[in-house]
Amino acid sequence: MTSESGTTTVHLAVYDTLADWETGHATAWLARAGHTIRTVGPVAGEPVTTLAGIRIVPDLALDDLRPEDSALLILPGAEKYDEGDELAPFTAKARAFLDAGVPVAAICGATAGLAREGLLDDRRHTGAVSFYLAATGYRGAEHYVEADAVRDGDLITAGPTEPVAFAREIFARLGAYEGKRDAWFRLFHDSDPAAFAELNG
Repeated sequence: MTSESGTTTVHLAVYDTLADWETGHATAWLARAGHTIRTVGPVAGEPVTTLAGIRIVPDLALDDLRPEDSALLILPGAEKYDEGDELAPFTAKARAFLDAGVPVAAICGATAGLAREGLLDDRRHTGAVSFYLAATGYRGAEHYVEADAVRDGDLITAGPTEPVAFAREIFARLGAYEGKRDAWFRLFHDSDPAAFAELNG
């Protein structure tokens, strides 16, 4: 599925201490579905280092990212979300995306960033655990859902142990793998061997 502007480009935020395991299913399978994945960092061309020590050179700077040029913004978790306001510009960008009707998907620590930005005050959401988000002082606790991943309109949230459920909700929002999402989920979440034939049939 393309965005209203016609783009199929998905933007993946990258920053120091990014949690490597959280977005691989989503980005790899979106790419297989025909989406272009571009990385967005604090500064274009200036490497960031993930929790695994992998260096990533962002394709573009956050300041240059416009909602109208994107089909989706993905915010991975990172330790830096709990270490200060360094990543606040990324959650501010998420607000701009949601205001423009462009979806945002956040997992793990990025959900705390959204909470601090006030973006979870009125939307159904999930995260690592409810008290982790409550510690941000946000006002959306009544909208917290005990689920692997939650999609509320243009916002998708998940906890750190649910990269597969996170990807499934992203696929649903973008219209990827119609008719095959259940098989995809059963293969990668439940290790159901029967799902392989369904997915590749």
